[in-house]
Amino acid sequence: MSIISQRNDSKELTNTISAFFTNYKIGDLLRKCNGCKQKGIPALDIMKYKLCNIFRDRSMYMQIRTGSFREGFSDNTFYRFLNSPKTNWLKFTTLLSKRIADTIEPLTSEDRINAFIVDDSLFSKTSCKATELAAKVFDHCDMHYKKGFRLMTLCWTDGNTTLPVNGCLLSSTNEKNVLGPETETDKRSLAGKRRALSKMKGTKAMIELIKIALANGHKADYVLFDTWFSSPAQLIDIKSLGLDAIAMVKKSSKIRYLYDGKKLSISKIFGISKKRRGKSKYLLSVPVMVEKNGIQIPAKIVCVRNKNNKKDWIAIISTNADLSEDEIIRVYGKR
Repeated sequence: MSIISQRNDSKELTNTISAFFTNYKIGDLLRKCNGCKQKGIPALDIMKYKLCNIFRDRSMYMQIRTGSFREGFSDNTFYRFLNSPKTNWLKFTTLLSKRIADTIEPLTSEDRINAFIVDDSLFSKTSCKATELAAKVFDHCDMHYKKGFRLMTLCWTDGNTTLPVNGCLLSSTNEKNVLGPETETDKRSLAGKRRALSKMKGTKAMIELIKIALANGHKADYVLFDTWFSSPAQLIDIKSLGLDAIAMVKKSSKIRYLYDGKKLSISKIFGISKKRRGKSKYLLSVPVMVEKNGIQIPAKIVCVRNKNNKKDWIAIISTNADLSEDEIIRVYGKR
């Protein structure tokens, strides 16, 4: 690629990012989240530089080493801004995703269903001794403990577009598995709240992220997640927030549902119930009651064939018992 072509691409990228900042009023969002500077170069310029570097696959470190760094601020200014304990980045991403969602919604039909998607993945960190709250965490993909964090992410989707709303790094709730140091902070401060969030169980952290999204104006009809969060307590907590959950059911003998007057596991319910024959989209649909601590809510479980193994089956639960089986399968497919 020629030098002229690279410069044109760089200028086009800068103009695109500047237009994005103007359209979504990023400066206003930074002020709301306390992401401002009292003097010197504006915080908005630092944000633009950071985004440009991400899309160009560049870093400040290499730019300084090669002598190509031409910005009007130092690396100390850059890192102080990004690492400021007073900036509420969790609120910033939540508000930004809300503004983008507000732009998208009028472009879709009124009957389109919107949903939150919750998922977690491994954030690997090979060296943990100097990383605060880094721990041995369980990786659900290969079923082993690894060093680092669990990265929990909350997204918003309308089925075509998926927007990251917020997220957090989760350490281990078991102190024996925590490898990194822990800094004492005021629990009322942003830093203290983020550390408290990182030490929560994943199931509770998920509810906190949803509460933050709702408090900042996000709207959704359903919350979609996999088996790791589909306990009765989670389903009831989400229902208490005014949302319905659609999730994959964990095949565990410890998790039971009230069916036909008896508390049975999903495997027992599947075993004693009559299945649909032929090429139906689903094998079984049963109404159940989800119970925890004396609280009961109605739900519907739909069992479908596993595409990867025709002899196996997958169960999906919906706390909106009025939804049809086809609609439950369709909405969960957004995940």
